[in-house]
This record gives sequence, C-alpha cells and structure tokens, in this order.
Amino acid sequence: MELKGYLVGCYVLFGALLVGQLVFGNLVTFLAGYVAVFLFALVRTWSMGARKRFKGGLTAAYAVALGVQVVFCVQVIFPEGAVFQDAPFRRAFGVLLLLLPLVVSRYVAVGKYARFYLPSLQDLSAVSFAQLQRKARQAAQAADSLHQAEESLCLENWREVLEDLPRHNSFRYINNGSLTEEYFQEARRHLEDPHLYLVLSCTGSPASEILSVFTQRQYNHASLSFDRELRTILSYNGGERLYPPGLNREMLAFFHKKPGASILVYALGCTREQKAGVLARVEQINREGSAYNMIGLVFKFSHKPNIMFCSQFVYRMLELEGLAYFTKGDGDVKPTDLVELDYHRKLAFVTEIRFGEAHSRLPTG
Repeated sequence: MELKGYLVGCYVLFGALLVGQLVFGNLVTFLAGYVAVFLFALVRTWSMGARKRFKGGLTAAYAVALGVQVVFCVQVIFPEGAVFQDAPFRRAFGVLLLLLPLVVSRYVAVGKYARFYLPSLQDLSAVSFAQLQRKARQAAQAADSLHQAEESLCLENWREVLEDLPRHNSFRYINNGSLTEEYFQEARRHLEDPHLYLVLSCTGSPASEILSVFTQRQYNHASLSFDRELRTILSYNGGERLYPPGLNREMLAFFHKKPGASILVYALGCTREQKAGVLARVEQINREGSAYNMIGLVFKFSHKPNIMFCSQFVYRMLELEGLAYFTKGDGDVKPTDLVELDYHRKLAFVTEIRFGEAHSRLPTG
C-alpha cells in the first residue's frame, strides 16, 4: 500500500511537472525533468516482479531514452545554448519528450504483465473447459513472448547498440558519397528489368532484436534492389562500421548476424522511367548527404529530408515515383507494412533466403 501511494503521488507530481514545463520550462528545468522521469521509471521497473535480466534491459532502454532526450533538447529545443526558448511549439514538443521512458515501459513491460491474469474461484465456476484451454494457451504465449523480450532486451544487445550510438546524428548529414560510380553503373545495367525488388530482412542483429520487441514483427529491416540477384541492394543502415550511418550499399553477408537470419524478396512492377527516377533520387541523396533517422524511429520526425530510416526510405522512393500501393505517412511505415498493406497484390514473391541452408539460393531466371 505504501508503494502504491508513493506511485500515485509520483503521478500527481508528474502531471504538475508537465504543466510547469509547458508554461515556464527552460533548458535547466527540462534537463532536470528528464532526469526525474528517468529515476521514476527506474523505481517503477525495479518494483515489478520480473527477472533481474529483464529489468536490467529496461534500465538500459531508459538510459538510451535519456540520452535521446538530452541531445534533442540541447540541439533542437534550445539550440546554441539558449536558456529559454520562446517558441511554445518547441516547448510543447519537449514536454511530449518527457513521456518517452513511460512509453517504453508501457509497451515493453506493462503490456507483457497486464495482458493476462489468473481468474478467481468465482470466475472459474462459470468458465468452460474450452475457455480454460484457451486461457492456458494465451498464458503460454504470453510467457514465451516475455521470454523472447527478455532475450532481445539483454544487456549484451543494449551494450552493442549504445556503443554504436555515437556514430549517429539525427540532425545533420554525416554520410556523403558512400555509393560509388561503380554501383550506379551496375544499377543502370538493370533498368530494362521492369521490376524493383523489395527486401525484408530478419538479421538477428542487436538493433533488430530490440526493435522486434516494440514492433512485434520478425522482419525489421527493409531494402531496395534494382536487380533480382540483389547485387545492387541498398538502404538506410548503420554502415556496418565501415561507412557513416545513412544511405549505404548492402551485401547479403551483412544480413547474416546470427543463426536463423533470413530475408524475403518481392518484385514490384514498374516502368523503365519510374525505375530510372528512383535511381536518380538515390544519386541525388548520395550527392547531398544523408543520415540515419534514429530519433524518427520513436517520434516520426525528420529534421532534414535525407534523414530517414530504412522503411521510410523505401516507401518515399516508391511514393515519389508513383509506385506506392498504400497510403501512409513515410515516417509511420514499418518494414512489414510493405507486405502486409499490399491489399491490391502489387508485389510478387520471389524467394526466401535462410542463411546457412543449402536450398536457399536466389533464382537466376
């Protein structure tokens, strides 16, 4: 009861904090607010009846959220060291940013524990055997889902993501010219092929596994290719520590991070002019520069046109050339949307590649 009263008091204080920040907030109070919410999220998490490994993963997630909040606050809401930002819209956005750790907690932790419950004896007397079986299956699925979440949110995965985080920048272009003239010559050789190829991948990388907890999908990366054999595959990615995060060429070997990695390949019909148009837009981005939209994964916000994440890039290329087959804001498009929202059957399945399996080879016909 004491803990419950403490949490209720924290909620009241949090509401007052939101209003105060919206009206009077400045750089110092916003940073203090982000730290306060981070500490509240920690108390809430460690009071849950979950495994320590899972709690540790959530703690790492809160730390990442705090880093995003601080960077965004300093660079966007209060740029160039301004102590007070007189733009109400920016302060309002900063207030919304305070909710980030609670959003993480809601969709990763609370949803896992609150979805299922044990019925009382009175409830059991009115429940049929079939209903009990269904509840048992649901409970087993919930337990399996929780176990997978614990594995995905392990400290090892967060450590790799955090180590890679300093290479990213969601506010300026840091990748320029990573695609060579050799790449574009190869892509032009396939303009007569009346298809673009969409690739969904389940790589098993730490970032992919963490994303799967939030998206509840197996495939969490999307790419484009101008040829069927995937010699010209590209997307927005982290650059494999070889190139800066942004628009980069990809190789099939990049997708094989862990056992069980796989990709799905689909063909989308197009005219030669549309395909050339997509290639021209890729060339333009390559000249102007790009960066991976890390913040956009959470807030659906792009500071500059060429700052995108993978599925945002794929959908935007299709949309600009009149090839989009569903309507959605590009910042809201998840990789699996590219297949799941194909209601008009514009895509043709080409192949599935399971890495490490001899029968999983790309067709050459």
